[in-house]
Amino acid sequence: MNTDVMFSSKTDLWATPQDFFDNLNQEFDFNLDVCALPENAKCKNYYTPEVDGLSQQWEGHVWCNPPYGREIAKWVQKGFESVQAGTASICVMLLPARTDTKWFHSYVYNKAEIRFVKGRLKFGKSKNSAPFPSMVVVFK
Repeated sequence: MNTDVMFSSKTDLWATPQDFFDNLNQEFDFNLDVCALPENAKCKNYYTPEVDGLSQQWEGHVWCNPPYGREIAKWVQKGFESVQAGTASICVMLLPARTDTKWFHSYVYNKAEIRFVKGRLKFGKSKNSAPFPSMVVVFK
C-alpha cells in the first residue's frame, strides 16, 4: 500500500467518477453541486472554490464531494446543518470512509444514512484506484 499518497496532502481534489455520480443522480435528482470546478461540475448549478460553497446557502437536492483535506469536517457539518435547517431537502456526500474521525461521530454516525462503497473508486482521470475506502452519506 502506498501510504505516502494516502496520508499526504499532495491533493485534496478527488473528482467524482461520472458513472458513480450518474447512478446516485438517478435516485436523488441533484440540482446543486456545492463543491466543484467548472470542468468537473456534476450539476448545472454549482459553486467553485472562488465562490466558496461553505459560505453559500445550500438548497434543494445537494451533491457534495468535498476536498478531502483538513477542511472536510466543515463540509460535513454544513451538509448536516443545511438539511436540519430545512434549506436543503437532501444532501448526499461522497466521503472517505474515516469512521474514526470526530466529524464522522459528530455529524454522520446515527444521524445519516451511510452506504459503504464496495472496492476502491477511481477518481477523475486517475489510472489507479484511491488509496482509501469511500462512503456515501445521505442527510435527509
